[in-house]
Amino acid sequence: MTAFSAITLAPMLPWPWLAGLAALALAVWGLALARRARGAWLRSLPLAVLLLALLDPRLVTEDRRPLPEIALVVVDDTASQGVGERRAQTEAALAQVRERLARQPNLEVRVERVSGQGDDGTRLFAAVDRALADTPRRRLAGVVMITDGRVHDIPPDAEAKELGAPLHALITGRRDERDRRLVVTRSPGYALVGKTATIGVMVADPGFSGTVPVEVRIDGRPAASLQLPANRESSVEVPVGHAGTTVVELAAAPGPGELTLANNRAALGISGVRDRLKVLLISGEPHAGERAWRNLLKADPAVDLVHFTILRPPEKDDRTPIRELALITFPVRELFEEKLRDFDLVVFDRYRRRGVLAGAYYQALVDYVKAGGALLAAAGPEFSEAGGLYDSPLGAVLPAEPTGTLVNQAFVPKVTELGRRHPVTAALPGDGAWGEWLRQIAVIQHRGSVLLSGAEGRPLVILDKVGEGRVAQVLSDTLWLWARGFEGGGPHDELLRRLAHWLMKEPELEEDSLAAEVKGDKLEVVRRSLAPAPDSLTVTAPDGQTRTLPLQDHDDGRATASMPVDQPGLWRVEDGERTAIAAAGTLAPLEQSELTATADTLAPAAQATGGSVRFLGEGGVPEFRRVSADHAGPGRAAAGRDWAGLVTRGDHVVTGVREVSLLPALALLALVVGGLLVAWRREGR
Repeated sequence: MTAFSAITLAPMLPWPWLAGLAALALAVWGLALARRARGAWLRSLPLAVLLLALLDPRLVTEDRRPLPEIALVVVDDTASQGVGERRAQTEAALAQVRERLARQPNLEVRVERVSGQGDDGTRLFAAVDRALADTPRRRLAGVVMITDGRVHDIPPDAEAKELGAPLHALITGRRDERDRRLVVTRSPGYALVGKTATIGVMVADPGFSGTVPVEVRIDGRPAASLQLPANRESSVEVPVGHAGTTVVELAAAPGPGELTLANNRAALGISGVRDRLKVLLISGEPHAGERAWRNLLKADPAVDLVHFTILRPPEKDDRTPIRELALITFPVRELFEEKLRDFDLVVFDRYRRRGVLAGAYYQALVDYVKAGGALLAAAGPEFSEAGGLYDSPLGAVLPAEPTGTLVNQAFVPKVTELGRRHPVTAALPGDGAWGEWLRQIAVIQHRGSVLLSGAEGRPLVILDKVGEGRVAQVLSDTLWLWARGFEGGGPHDELLRRLAHWLMKEPELEEDSLAAEVKGDKLEVVRRSLAPAPDSLTVTAPDGQTRTLPLQDHDDGRATASMPVDQPGLWRVEDGERTAIAAAGTLAPLEQSELTATADTLAPAAQATGGSVRFLGEGGVPEFRRVSADHAGPGRAAAGRDWAGLVTRGDHVVTGVREVSLLPALALLALVVGGLLVAWRREGR
């Protein structure tokens, strides 16, 4: 296509010269006028033509190649489009849109599909910017969106106008859809272990009045059944029983005529934070190992240590002033009646019964352990004596009974087969290349798990669970030799730390546990057990589909597995006995918050651009017509009842430029000579 562009000048002489010649010609002509010479006006004609010839005016024409306008079709493929028949409706509408746009001349159709796998919902306008990043907006004829209307990046009206072309939204679903959804309105980030956290919950169900049954699950286990009022915020108290993340799931009962049950459930994680751990350490006669226990517990900033050493029985009277015997009186009643339940761990270190504690206090300790407390007995020679701790009511919770024999010989502690699978002793630093201990108490084991063995394979470290609580026995008082580096030493600090924290139920040291975590785009599972692992686990995806995940046993109590994560939400892992929960992205995805189709969210943006919003079920795909740019924009609707407008832009690319002189040489010569002859004849009369 050739089109006129402009008229330009191509002077044959520099502009100063041309200006001088023009001034000279004007002066000659003016002098002729002043003398009233005959033919003065005719004389100006050849002068003007000569000056015009020197300016050389040219007509510029362009060879233009029209550029096609662009129609962008944005297809919503996010999770909310999977409800009901929306996927099929979307694909059918896309096929019709392609077919009808293909009829339009000089129109390029681009299709951008938005999957929306992130946690920030459906972002269709970001997809528009991405698809048009390499294209000038002056070529955009219009944007067609096929969506359910749940779009989460709607721009303000002023920004929508900058689109520069009509936005037409084709809404899938129905206008009269109904859906019940459960919304978490308040969620604490953390709570103290042993306390409760308050969660705000609302069951949103427009048009419904009354109460809705809501089931509460904590860490995959049923916790409560509640009746909550619809469309009103309620408070739910959730106990936080352990450190780490407590996963709370809430599920509302289905409502009448519901669109989907996907958003009847909500989940959140609450970080359990321990308050400072309180440990009561009661030592008998002073010995070298006492400092090892004290140093370990004092070095932990999360531990509040209360330490007493019983130096002598209260009935002994040698006239020594009481102020020289102790800094304070041993507060038996306060510790074992009033504040015993405040302690997370009680340690008896080479404690000898000397009448300090009455039998009722030992029974209180037994009740404390069975109710969930922790007891560690580090034994020395006194444990094998008659009338020792085992002969008190504490014998009911201690897993091993002394035989009355002391084994006074050097030995290197060995990790048992069971100990290799237990997190307290698995993979201890040094891998068994440790120094010797020098004494051990012989016992008869009645219960519990032996993790370390000593001389002649005798039990050395025993762990046991009693009721809701835990008990550990260390059957030697020479562990401190490792701390001194005797014969190379050993991992005394790591062993004692693990023992103490296992007794206080730290999740990372549980010997029977199932943990799942999403790292990047993978679900990673770790199963711990003292028994061999099963061959596989069952994984339930957020959309309810289940699959089998094979386990790899590492022969150290751990079995691991991993798999790719292809959708956000809550993943459930089960091994037949335990359940683990892992969150991919947000536990309550924005994409699942509201699932009913709506035209309200896109209506302001469509109105600002002169476009339209219509439900596909109420007329189908409209016909597309071309409109001029003057008939599209704010205040002017580029759409009708059954049609949608696309702007004609007329953009082009210049492929060539040509210049044609307006005064050909022969024409100039004829004008100049003719003008001179006419002037000469006029002056010659």
